Order: sequence, then structure tokens, then C-alpha cells
Amino acid sequence: MADKKLKITLVKSPIGAVPKNKKTVEALGLTKLNKTVEMPDNAATRGMIRKVAHLVKVEEI
Repeated sequence: MADKKLKITLVKSPIGAVPKNKKTVEALGLTKLNKTVEMPDNAATRGMIRKVAHLVKVEEI
């Protein structure tokens, strides 16, 4: 599991979102719409994704 990664893409703007969700999106490294980042597949990343699932699209690599 250590070498697994997640490809996370911001598909909806966090402008109208709860401030905590905005910070979570920023912490994931997503700054602009349609930006994609690769993050390690671990519990912390999964938890962050769960909080902002309505704003992002996730693919397993």
C-alpha cells in the first residue's frame, strides 16, 4: 500500500463552501479548478477526500 497513489482533481469550486472545506482543498494542494495532484493512498488523505468528496474526483493509480 505504500506505493499506491491517488490522483485527485478539483472539479467544483470551493468558493461557496464551508471555510473548513476550503482549507481542506488547499491542504490537498488544489489551488485552481481542474488541477490534479497525486497524493499517497493513506488514511489521512482518504479522510481529507471524504470531507470534500462533493468538490473532487478521485482515481486510483
